[in-house]
Amino acid sequence: MASTVLQFHDVSVIRDGNPILDSVTWSVDSDQRWVILGPNGAGKTTLLQIAAAAMHPSKGTADVLQEALGKVDVFELRPMIGFASTAMARKIPKNETVLDVVLTAAYSVTGRWNEEYEEIDLRRAQRVLTEWGLEGFAERRFGSLSDGEQKRVQIARSVMTDPELLLLDEPAASLDLGAREELVGLLGGYASSPSSPAIVMVTHHVEEIPQGFTHALLLSGGKVVTAGPLTEALTSESLSDTFGLSIDLSEADGRFAARAA
Repeated sequence: MASTVLQFHDVSVIRDGNPILDSVTWSVDSDQRWVILGPNGAGKTTLLQIAAAAMHPSKGTADVLQEALGKVDVFELRPMIGFASTAMARKIPKNETVLDVVLTAAYSVTGRWNEEYEEIDLRRAQRVLTEWGLEGFAERRFGSLSDGEQKRVQIARSVMTDPELLLLDEPAASLDLGAREELVGLLGGYASSPSSPAIVMVTHHVEEIPQGFTHALLLSGGKVVTAGPLTEALTSESLSDTFGLSIDLSEADGRFAARAA
């Protein structure tokens, strides 16, 4: 039975008197896969930071994995959340092996030091690498990989601990067409599995929404434009309202495309 993994009620984040998020009420269940869309500055990454227990709202309440932020030890909460982002990638030492990049997620650290890992950790890391198309990459240095390979390593790291919630901040950003389609295909397979955790993915482009995603949240100016099941929330009208431009949305075989009308 599905449980609620995220519950935001009237959440606002205010910086220098300006609302980055403005009265956001939103919930995510364990069997849902959400995409968050919106223009630059809409508040998408800020929303993800709260979901990752890395930021507290200025107003309102946010429950993450049924624990209220501000009333829970976030250091106990964060290991149950997988998070892949460009900011996280910058913290990974470029000379770290791919295996160690994934393996160190077990201790929530970036950079292998003196931690001791059990055989079950090594087997898990190797299996995750294979699942994300990275078999044979274990001894490669992270800094030597292409953008697409680095993105897949980040996601492999984020699922290493078998999280209850997976957060992805623009996982396909900067990728060429081939690398994007390879990653979107892998994400679609993962999202379609009933054993996968709840997923929330931020993107700028509807073309990057994998098959298997179930819901959409559209943000503009820190406010929710619409939120709900993908086929209801993601429309030409809602995209036009969100981006302030008349947009035509099309769909074929579970994949989307958008262009100016």
